[in-house]
Amino acid sequence: MNQKKILVISYSQTGQLTSLVNSFTKPLQNNPDIKLFYKNIQPIKPYPFPWDFMTFMDTFPESVHLEPCEIEKFDEDENDYDLIILSYQVWFLSPSIPVTSFLKSDWAKKKLKNKPVITLIGCRNMWVMAQEKMKQLLLDIDAKLIDNVVLIDKGNSLETFITTPRWMLTGKKDSIFGLSTAGIDENEIKKSERFGKALVKALKENKEKENRSLLKGLKAVEVDIKLIKSEKIATKSFKIWGALIRKLGKPGALKRKPVVLLYLIFLLLIIVTVVPLNMIIQTILRAINKDSINKQKEFYELPSGNSDERIKEFL
Repeated sequence: MNQKKILVISYSQTGQLTSLVNSFTKPLQNNPDIKLFYKNIQPIKPYPFPWDFMTFMDTFPESVHLEPCEIEKFDEDENDYDLIILSYQVWFLSPSIPVTSFLKSDWAKKKLKNKPVITLIGCRNMWVMAQEKMKQLLLDIDAKLIDNVVLIDKGNSLETFITTPRWMLTGKKDSIFGLSTAGIDENEIKKSERFGKALVKALKENKEKENRSLLKGLKAVEVDIKLIKSEKIATKSFKIWGALIRKLGKPGALKRKPVVLLYLIFLLLIIVTVVPLNMIIQTILRAINKDSINKQKEFYELPSGNSDERIKEFL
């Protein structure tokens, strides 16, 4: 067969997503029938890691409204890629700003047009609304989403509510107060090699040309039904407040800071008061509307799904 050209696009602040990408693509590396092209997105003005608190909060209006930043342009090339692997982080229930910026670039519009795309997400635990936005961004440039793989932090929601912000703001991932360490479990990152193994087989059989899932049956993604409604509510809140803050100036503008802090106070009050009550109500509604919720779960898990019947084949 002709050598397959695979484009791997990524933006990672902490390095965790880079580790995930390397594990995911490991079976593809050094395969004479496959050539990998890695391209890292680089903002002109780098985003800090660890974050300082105000810079982090000040990014949410542009994140949720999919406002691009300036990024380094990729060199023009003559490659006609057979498959695109697009890895991304989730910022405020949206694709990170650098990834959004890439997808709105002329380079992406040219190179991803009519190409099969696999999205690879590494995040805390809430990614559904980000992927819905990703679907639209890909649709806007006529790219074909064929698979989605999601790995989330290993702690439960309460643990990661503490460990993830601590990691973002201090750079410290170690255990605190007996909680799990921050980030995705290293074993789960290593296990992501199964996806690369499945891709090697699929590419050998030219399956990527069929524009349908190559990773079905490998437990690529699982939606937490308890979080769906919370994501939808939070997304609406982010958009309303984000629109208001954007009217006050560009990121970093002094006029924005008081309103950003006001929103933070509002958000904390909601988390302490409304969220617990909403969780109780949603638990009741899920029991009443079980079939409807399960249909939502199945929809958001498309196109790869959460079945696992092929995992043994690619261990």
